[in-house]
Amino acid sequence: MSGVMKRMGMIFRAKANKALDRAEDPRETLDYSYQKQLELLQKVRRGVADVATSRKRLELQLNQLQGQSSKLEDQGKKALALGREDLAREALTRRAALQQQVTDLETQHQTLQGEEEKLTLASQRLQAKVDAFRTKKETIKATYTAAQAQTQIGEAFTGISEEMGDVGMAIQRAEDKTQQLQARSGAIDELLASGALEDPSGTARDDISAELDRLSGGSDVELELQRMKAELAGPSAEGQPAIEGGNSNSKQVSPQEPKDTPRFDKQ
Repeated sequence: MSGVMKRMGMIFRAKANKALDRAEDPRETLDYSYQKQLELLQKVRRGVADVATSRKRLELQLNQLQGQSSKLEDQGKKALALGREDLAREALTRRAALQQQVTDLETQHQTLQGEEEKLTLASQRLQAKVDAFRTKKETIKATYTAAQAQTQIGEAFTGISEEMGDVGMAIQRAEDKTQQLQARSGAIDELLASGALEDPSGTARDDISAELDRLSGGSDVELELQRMKAELAGPSAEGQPAIEGGNSNSKQVSPQEPKDTPRFDKQ
């Protein structure tokens, strides 16, 4: 059972990894990484500002304690001049306590100053790293975008992209349907011409009717052609046989027929 669960878990992780890989955009990942680096740089800068603020506060306290120490020293001198040694001793005692605080604050001030310098240097280095990453990020994004566009153009030209594949399939389906309709139309025409199918409009003809119509049409054409030839030949064509016959039979003209009598051709 544990083996089956492990296998199912591995399959799920593999499919999830593949889905994430398809959904991941390197440009978005680079922008996200750059944003995180900017946030880190901002935190470092805030840290530098906080350390500088603490250092400045210590400097103000040191100046205040040093001022109080100088004042106590002056008061001790004045008390000693007036013969008040006890007051002078008290002033020096307080001054000594202030000096201890000044020493402690100076130590803290030096520590904060060192931390500030380290954070400032780290901030500068991080800033340079972020700037370099930004330049590289923009270069990678531009290269990726150009490669993606070139790939899409290549897929469009070769027809292997999803969009062009759908267009190609649509064209192929349209051509197949067109060929199918043309084949169906031709088959119906052949069936109507052979008489296998009847035309409800009554315009369809079988082979015998078509042959009879063809012969009838041919006879009409021949008759019309002979009539046109006769019209073009005119009267001379009809009198030509009589002349040829007269030459053979030696027909003589009647003496009673006047010579000037006009001759009428037979129409």
